[in-house]
Amino acid sequence: MRRHGGFDVVCLADRREERAREGAARVKVPHYERAEGVDELTVRDRVHAITCGTAPFAHHRVIRSALEAGKHVLTEKPFTMTLDEGEELAALARERGLVLAVVHNFQFAPSVKRLRGWMESGRLGRVRAVWATQMSNPARRLPTWFDELPGGLFYDESPHLIYMARALAGGELEPVSVAGHPSTRGLVNTPAQIDAQMRAGEVPVSIQMNFEAPVSEWHVAVLGDRGLGVVDLFRDIAVFTPNDGDHHAREVIRTSASASWHHWLGYLRSGPGHVLGKLRYGNDEVFSRFHAAVCSGKPPEAIGADDALAVLRIQHWILEGIGRILV
Repeated sequence: MRRHGGFDVVCLADRREERAREGAARVKVPHYERAEGVDELTVRDRVHAITCGTAPFAHHRVIRSALEAGKHVLTEKPFTMTLDEGEELAALARERGLVLAVVHNFQFAPSVKRLRGWMESGRLGRVRAVWATQMSNPARRLPTWFDELPGGLFYDESPHLIYMARALAGGELEPVSVAGHPSTRGLVNTPAQIDAQMRAGEVPVSIQMNFEAPVSEWHVAVLGDRGLGVVDLFRDIAVFTPNDGDHHAREVIRTSASASWHHWLGYLRSGPGHVLGKLRYGNDEVFSRFHAAVCSGKPPEAIGADDALAVLRIQHWILEGIGRILV
């Protein structure tokens, strides 16, 4: 927000005053308050927009309080806990003429822009499929509340893969089938694995998420006639490999060379920022689009309320599917 230059951060608020105080001091915001909604803020008359970064359970309360107070909203994913909540908030934003946007950020990361460039130039050829894969190590840093969500960690993290698949497949996702496997670690809501099959027009889309893996990796692949493009979301690296034809030794070596070259070239670009914790993962574009939408009154492309609802609908279709399987 500071790099953009179009924002003046008035206040940092949290339901716990000490956390608001510590957060404000850390990011050098001059004012903090204890509040659970915009209606409780003493500085609400000075505020034009709010960002909601609470746990998902509080999204509806915070967003509704902001819209009712006439404020524009940019919220973290997942959008809301239920479809009814999401549709209610989208309708309220339309009724009040306010911008309601969601942080679907990875689709604007430099690596994804590079992948899209390959698609637009024809380097990948005709898109034949989109695969999105996530492995999550249960030992990594996770919020304490994750298993309280419907579907547990799935609900918190799946929006990233869904909006990425939707963006790269070039159309709305239509449900096909869902498979799941219950937790082997005793978790109540988080399954061991989920496999969801969809389509966007004629393009098959596959999302696979495993929550009991030994490593944490998030990858999205576009399979084309002429080549394969893969994005490593955590490292912000795009890798291209050409069609390997007859799959003889020469083609296999070429595939290995291309994948290795693009991986290390990508890490030269993103590695310093990764090590220093300065990769923005497309968040700069999210805030830029939100700012432009507030100024113009037009919904922000790819992160508006309709986009949030499209992702939310797929989440709840998957939840219904695994609910039948895992009981």
